[in-house]
Amino acid sequence: MSLLKRINTGGGGTGNVSGGGSDPNAGRSSSSSAGGAGSSAGSPSLLSQNKAVIGQNARTGGSEKYMDLKTRVQGKLLSELDHQTMDPGRPNEIRVRIEELFNAILADESMFLSKGERHNLFEAIVAEILGFGPLEPLLADESVTEIMVNGPKNVFIEQKGMITRANVSFESDEHVMRILDRIVAPLGRRIDESSPLVDARLPDGSRVNAVIKPVALCGPTITIRKFSKKPLTVDDLIRFGSMTKEIAEFLRACIIGRLNIVVAGGTGSGKTTLLNVLSSFIPNNERIVTVENAAELQLRQEHVVTLESRPPNLEGKGQITIQDLVVNCLRMRPDRIVVGECRSGEALDMLQAMNTGHDGSLTTAHANTPRDTISRLEVMCLMAGMDLPVRAIREQIASAVDLICQQNRLRDGSRKIEKITEVQGMEGEVITMSDLFEFEQTGIENQKIIGRIRPTGLRPRFIGQIEDAGIHLPPSTFGIGRSY
Repeated sequence: MSLLKRINTGGGGTGNVSGGGSDPNAGRSSSSSAGGAGSSAGSPSLLSQNKAVIGQNARTGGSEKYMDLKTRVQGKLLSELDHQTMDPGRPNEIRVRIEELFNAILADESMFLSKGERHNLFEAIVAEILGFGPLEPLLADESVTEIMVNGPKNVFIEQKGMITRANVSFESDEHVMRILDRIVAPLGRRIDESSPLVDARLPDGSRVNAVIKPVALCGPTITIRKFSKKPLTVDDLIRFGSMTKEIAEFLRACIIGRLNIVVAGGTGSGKTTLLNVLSSFIPNNERIVTVENAAELQLRQEHVVTLESRPPNLEGKGQITIQDLVVNCLRMRPDRIVVGECRSGEALDMLQAMNTGHDGSLTTAHANTPRDTISRLEVMCLMAGMDLPVRAIREQIASAVDLICQQNRLRDGSRKIEKITEVQGMEGEVITMSDLFEFEQTGIENQKIIGRIRPTGLRPRFIGQIEDAGIHLPPSTFGIGRSY
C-alpha cells in the first residue's frame, strides 16, 4: 500500500484514493513558502498540461493529511530550487528541473506513492509554482466567463450570465498576492501599497483588474474577464439571439461602407465582443491600428498594429495614455482606427480623426442609451482640457459619428443588441437621432426574457454611402414591406 493510501486509511481522511490517482484536492492550496517562485511566470502550454488534474482537484474534497504531505514536499522543493539560474521564459526546462528535485525529495523522505499519486501530486505542485494556483480550474473551464476574487475566501464566477460562488479559495492574502504578482510581473507592471490598482492581462488575452489594500478593505480583489480561446463570430451571436441575420448583414455593410460606429453599453454587456465581431468585417487588405488599455481585441486580419497604454513608473514618469496613443496612431497611416474604449479626453482626438479622413473607425463607450452616449461623448471631450463651446463639440459629434450600437445585458443574463441608432445631424442646439432597430420584449418564459430585435421601418440617411461601396440592401432589411 502506498503512503498516500495509508494516510487516508489510517487518518480517517475523506479522500478515497485509488491506485490511479491522488486525493482530488491536491491542487487547492500551498505553503506560504511558495512565494519564492513569484518571479516565475506561467505559460499557456503549461496551463493546458495542468488543467485536467487541477480541474479534478477543484471539484472534490481531500484529506488534511494529504494536504500536509503536499505542503511538506512543495516547501522542500522550493527550498531546493535555484531561482537565480532558472529562466522564467523556459517553462519546459523549469518543469524538468522541478521533476528531478521532486523525485529526489520523495526518495530522500522514503515517500512511496503509486504512479498515479505521484503524477497528480507533481502536477498540483507545479501548478502552484508556475501556474495560477486556485484560479487554474476556473481558467480552464470554458463555461466560466468572469472570475471575481473578493479576498482569499470569497471567489465568485459568472456562468451563462449568472453569478455564483466558486468552490475554490486561497489560503491567505499573501497567497492571493503571490498569484497576482505572477500575473502582473511578466507585463512589467507592479502592484503595491503605493500603487494599489493595476490593469493587466493573462497570456491568453483575458483582462485582469486588481485592487489591494489599503484601497480594498476585504483583501486583494481580482476581476478577470475571460475571453473564449475561439473568439465568438457573427454566426455565434445570431445563434445566441444577440442579433438577427438581417442586422448582421446591415452592420457588415456599414463597416465596408466605412461608417464610424460607437458601441455603447454597461459593464459586462458584451461591448468588446461586439467590437470584435464588427472588426472582423474590415477587409483584410486594410491597415488597422488598435488602441487599448490592456490588449484584448482579437482581430484576425493580417495587417494589424496593436498599441497598449502604459502606467507611470515608480518615479511617476513614463506614462503613455490612450489619448497619447490615439494622437500617435494618426501618424501611422491607418486605414482604420479601433479604440478599445473611450473614457476621457481621447474622445475628442477620436472624433477629430473620424472627421479628418479616418472613416470607418470604431470605439466603445459606457452609456445606458444612445442619447446618453452623445452626452458622455460631450463630457469626455470637455475632459480633454480645451475650452470649447458645447455647440462646437456637438457639431463634431454629429459630423463624426454615424451609428450607435446599444448593447445591453438583460435581467436573465443574456446579452443583446437593444438599439441601433443613426446620428442624423444637428437641429438648432440638439443632435438629432433615429432608431433603425430596437429590441422588443414580448414576455418571460422559464425565467428567460422572450423578445425580438425588429426594424423600425426607417431607412438610414447614409444608405447612399453603403451603396457607393457596392452593397445593396433590400428594403425588407429595414422592415419596409414586412409586417410584425
